Amino acid sequence: MTTTLAPPEGKRAAEGAARTPRRPGRPRRAWLPYALLLPALALELLVHLVPMVYGLLMSFKELTQFYIRDWTTAPWRGLENFRVAVDIDTPVGAALLHSFWVTCLFTVLSVGLCWLLGTTTAVYLQESFRGRGLLRALYLVPYALPMYAAVITWTFMFQRDNGLVNHVLVDQLGLFDEAPFWLLGDNSFWAMLVVSVWRGWPFAFLIVMAGLQTVPRELYEAAALDGAGRRQQLRQVTLPSLRPVNQVLVLVLFLWTFNDFNTPFVLFGKSAPEAADLISIHIYQASFVTWNFGSGSAMSVLLLLFLLVVTAGHLLITSRGRRKADG
Repeated sequence: MTTTLAPPEGKRAAEGAARTPRRPGRPRRAWLPYALLLPALALELLVHLVPMVYGLLMSFKELTQFYIRDWTTAPWRGLENFRVAVDIDTPVGAALLHSFWVTCLFTVLSVGLCWLLGTTTAVYLQESFRGRGLLRALYLVPYALPMYAAVITWTFMFQRDNGLVNHVLVDQLGLFDEAPFWLLGDNSFWAMLVVSVWRGWPFAFLIVMAGLQTVPRELYEAAALDGAGRRQQLRQVTLPSLRPVNQVLVLVLFLWTFNDFNTPFVLFGKSAPEAADLISIHIYQASFVTWNFGSGSAMSVLLLLFLLVVTAGHLLITSRGRRKADG
């Protein structure tokens, strides 16, 4: 006589659940995530991608003030706008190259100083002491202020005759024999750099301070037991632990600073001095002052390509370094 073994209760219940058909009154909602994303995608297309496509098309046209009413009727110029922009033997190309180098120098100094000030302040404020919360809040004020209000305030402070900067440097400290012009000539570059660093370093401070919260305290305790001082702990523990945070921070600061238009525009108006001729304000002048929108669009496309190349190179280098560290 053969004996048939019954399957376990759990297995039978699982098989029964698998054979049970889905109720017709409860339809699957696989489409719901995509439907929720549609408004954001529509706004992204409307605000960013559509103007980008129009700007790319305008860069291939001879679009001047004569065709501004209907830009689609402007003559097709092909790559001529790009050729003129990169030809350094022409006044347009030479001016764009000068603006590019000014922007590179400004970006390197601004990003470097923002990172240095932000990292230094974040490291020193890691230790607990009375008033630390108040200092953290005060340091974030420049980042929290509206951009235009902050830069306009600096514009008044940089005034030659009645500005606070000259009052302190000339009248109180006696560093200059006469009050310099900070918004004209070569001094305009340093004035713009001061405003950029003043506005940018609190963001670096905030990001680094958040990154420091993820560093285990055991690492510092072990380093202290091994006889490492504060400088050695900073070099051997803090900076290596902050490497992923700093990689993203430097890239974001670079993109923001290289594209900065508001700071020079509010400080100097439509025509910035030659020493402070950032590429963003240069493109604005080429487009809205000389009314050559085709040339300005070509410069914008070149700027976009440059930033894409730098971003891709940065991500490639950092990903390779991360793989080497993991391997």
